[in-house]
Parts: sequence; structure tokens; C-alpha cells
Amino acid sequence: MNVYDFDKTIYDGDSTAHFIFYTFKNRPLTLITIPRILICSILYVLHIMPKLTYKQQLYRMFLYVGRMDELVESFIESHKKNIKQWYYDQQKEDDLIISASPEFIIVPFSKAIGIQHAMASRVNDQNGQYDGINCHGEEKVRRFYEAYPNGVIEEFYSDSRSDTPLAKIAKKAFLVKGNQRKPW
Repeated sequence: MNVYDFDKTIYDGDSTAHFIFYTFKNRPLTLITIPRILICSILYVLHIMPKLTYKQQLYRMFLYVGRMDELVESFIESHKKNIKQWYYDQQKEDDLIISASPEFIIVPFSKAIGIQHAMASRVNDQNGQYDGINCHGEEKVRRFYEAYPNGVIEEFYSDSRSDTPLAKIAKKAFLVKGNQRKPW
């Protein structure tokens, strides 16, 4: 099994940021949350607000979305072009995505590009609240073994050193920068 991070690894950019801007454009009522987002962003940058709290405050904009499933589906269709060609060139049937981005974006996006197995941060798509821990760092390893108790990672790909815990349990690991993949 090959395991991939999503954002800036096989997806060119940050899918959550892209989704938020897409939401502002396609659900204008969400624009009323911008003052809250700006205040929370300042508090986060000043290390006054923890990251998880910041993300939940940011995701509160989802209260104003309406049909989230339709929005996610149209976002995926308009952003499939962001999947890097090198991924398609080596794609396998048992590939797994493990991402810190919201599961309600990552799981359907993965399926839309032919990846049947994906896990990500469990975030309520209606109110932005997390159900559990952000799928990041050591949590990715815990979630991997929870789903695949005897799982073996042949190759692992990520753009971030925060994924070192997963890189350590893979037979081979690669650090991704743009379209370049270098041994970890």
C-alpha cells in the first residue's frame, strides 16, 4: 500500500483554503463571517488561540452554506485539475490518503479521482466542530493502525516534515516539493 498526504503533495495547493474561497464565491452569505475569521486569525498568529479552536472558528462559516454536499461536489469538479500528473502516473488500486484537512472534503475528492481509501480530520460539515483530534502528526499513525492493524506502507509521500511519524513506519518515504519527489 502506498500512502499519500493530500495538500501540496498530490493536490497542488491547500484544498481547505481553496474550498473556503470557493465557498465565499459560491455562497455569498458566508461573507458575513469574514470579521470573525480576521479576529480569530490575529489571535491565532499571536498564539493566543490554539490551532484547533482557530480552525473550528473558521469552519463556523459552514453554518451559512446550506446544501454542503452540492457545494463539495461542485468544488471537487472544478478543482480536479489540481491533482498532480505524477500521482496519476503511479496511482494504484490500494492507495490511501491520510490528511489533516476535513474528511467531508477529502473522502469524496479521493473517490472522485479513483482513490477508494481515505481518512482525514473528522469535522462536522454543518457547524465546523471537530469530532476527535486533528488528523496530524502522530494522530495519522494512530488512525492508520486503527484502520489497518497489520498495515504495511510500501511508499509514503508528503510535503511536510510534520508527517515524519508516518515516514518512519514506511519502507520508503518521499518528501514532495512541487512535482519533485526526493527521498525523506
